[in-house]
Amino acid sequence: PRTQLTKRVAVCLLGPVDAGVTQSPTHLIKTRGQQVILRCSPISGHTSVSWYQQALGQGPHLIFEYDRKEERVRGNFPDRFSGRQFPNYSSELNVNASEMGDSALYLCASSLAQLPAESLTFCI
Repeated sequence: PRTQLTKRVAVCLLGPVDAGVTQSPTHLIKTRGQQVILRCSPISGHTSVSWYQQALGQGPHLIFEYDRKEERVRGNFPDRFSGRQFPNYSSELNVNASEMGDSALYLCASSLAQLPAESLTFCI
């Protein structure tokens, strides 16, 4: 029934990409209120991992960025979005008590290193 569909939270991820970053699972459907756990393996040698959320019809929004197991930058997301980076630099994104508004494409990117947040310059 239609009412059942409105109670689901769809989480979509990109699978393996040419750059060598892998995410799992590749797609996920959860009932509202359930926990969501997404995993990302960076390109070999990369120490920085960034997670993004891209809602339908919008550009990607940074959730957070880790470098060498430390959270460097955190976007404007509720505390129920959490993450961590492991000693092998892979990363995990956790969404506790998922909500309908969390239905989106979740993207993971990796890079060799990150500049300290205080040295970043933004141009408008």
